[in-house]
Amino acid sequence: MRKWLPLTAVCLGAFMLLVDVTIVTVALPDMAADMHSGFAGLQWVMDVYALALAALLLGAGSLADRIGRRRVYLGGLALFAAASLACGLATGPGALIAFRAFQGIGGAAMFATTMALLSSAYQGRDRGIAFGVWGAVNGAAAAAGPILGGVLTEQFGWRWIFFINLPVSALAVYVTLRAVGESRDPRAKGLDLPGMVTFTAGAGTLTYALIRGGEDGWTSAATLGLFGLSAVAFAAFVVAELRGSHPMLDLSLFRDRTFTGIMAGSLLLSGAAFSYLMYTSLWLQSAEGMGPVGAGLVLVPLSLAAFVVAAAAGRLLHGMPARLTVGGGLLLIGVGALLQALLLDAGDGWPALVPGLVVTGVGVGAATPALASAAMAAVAPARAGMAGGALNTSRQLGNALGIAVLGAVFHAGLRSGLGGDGARESARTAEALASGQAARLIGAAPAGQARESVAHLVDLAFASGLRETFVVSGAMGLLGALLVLLLVRAPRPATAPAAVPAARTEAAATEAAAAEAKTP
Repeated sequence: MRKWLPLTAVCLGAFMLLVDVTIVTVALPDMAADMHSGFAGLQWVMDVYALALAALLLGAGSLADRIGRRRVYLGGLALFAAASLACGLATGPGALIAFRAFQGIGGAAMFATTMALLSSAYQGRDRGIAFGVWGAVNGAAAAAGPILGGVLTEQFGWRWIFFINLPVSALAVYVTLRAVGESRDPRAKGLDLPGMVTFTAGAGTLTYALIRGGEDGWTSAATLGLFGLSAVAFAAFVVAELRGSHPMLDLSLFRDRTFTGIMAGSLLLSGAAFSYLMYTSLWLQSAEGMGPVGAGLVLVPLSLAAFVVAAAAGRLLHGMPARLTVGGGLLLIGVGALLQALLLDAGDGWPALVPGLVVTGVGVGAATPALASAAMAAVAPARAGMAGGALNTSRQLGNALGIAVLGAVFHAGLRSGLGGDGARESARTAEALASGQAARLIGAAPAGQARESVAHLVDLAFASGLRETFVVSGAMGLLGALLVLLLVRAPRPATAPAAVPAARTEAAATEAAAAEAKTP
């Protein structure tokens, strides 16, 4: 049993950081009521964690190669635990958002080192078993997030979704210190600080611009200024990567249309499949009167279908071209979102969502296993680690940008459903609904027909907001499918040698398994 202690240490951290991507979803209404947070604040609670993960994954991996993977993993665990405690004790939305960012930094340090720690701890058949278990834990984290968040929020309060990380972190630190050996890359090069700073600035300002655009208007000076700053930051990132001696992302990889298509597909997959879940949760709890556990259970069909299909995909879809599995999966994700838009109407309850959630989950399960292997196949073996990091970065960035884009769409749909798009009163009411205050608005109306009228108006507003959100999500899924089908090509037989060295085969399989995270 001692042999598997390194796997236990890595899986504890991976489960914890990946659960925290989705565990917050069902706690948002309680957070908003407790801290009097507005809609933008709720978006940032979700977004800032994903942004920190996306911005720092590649840089954290480079740092770990230089100073030690175990050291960076332990540092990530310690920071994650401290930030979780601070999140649980936060008294206002600003503090919570700031500490969520530190959670994401810790999570990036942990996530960036798990692959290398497992690779150094196990060889041969044991390595395959270890990565199989690691992948299953990732899938379980996706399914467990909403349910665990619902149980903790309903039974103990939303702060416990953060406090629960403390004993898990302590156990992970203890096992890591006892069982995980240190490892470094003797060929590790310098840290790409300019690339890290410019990419973080570009992603952060772009997300902020999308959120502000939904609030202040897309042509306001503040919104246009933020878009301009984002463009400048991304341009600086490109210059830094082209001129830097040790870039964290080799931009020449994007000369390969297959690699470009896979990155675009992973970006749009996360945005299309997962980013609308926070708005669905707001509707279920604030307008439909469900508790956090009930809302979490409604979302389970997506993650459960994804888990089951992903587990079977390796056997059933083996040998199928990646452009068909990834493209077909994205197509199903788009259809699933559009199906939810088609079936949901004012007065409908949660059952209207289930068929679309299942179809979306099937698409996620079909596409995600092939994403990793296709990314590895598109690059030289020496760039496999960078490709895996870029894939995970793309997925987290897609989730963060998707939340911002769909938040603007959802808010505009609420105003439209209220019958006064652009009117000041409608904007105030839409902000209240988006902040989880539907029950308060309905309860404040006089009993009788007036209250029934307000409840009906709330139903109309949420139906409008969610339908428009699902339509945009569906469009993102279909666009991703189109890009993958157009750009991704089957590997050329001429590029594959007749006999592949065993070390190269094992390394490619390891990278593919490690890059696959069946979560948003």
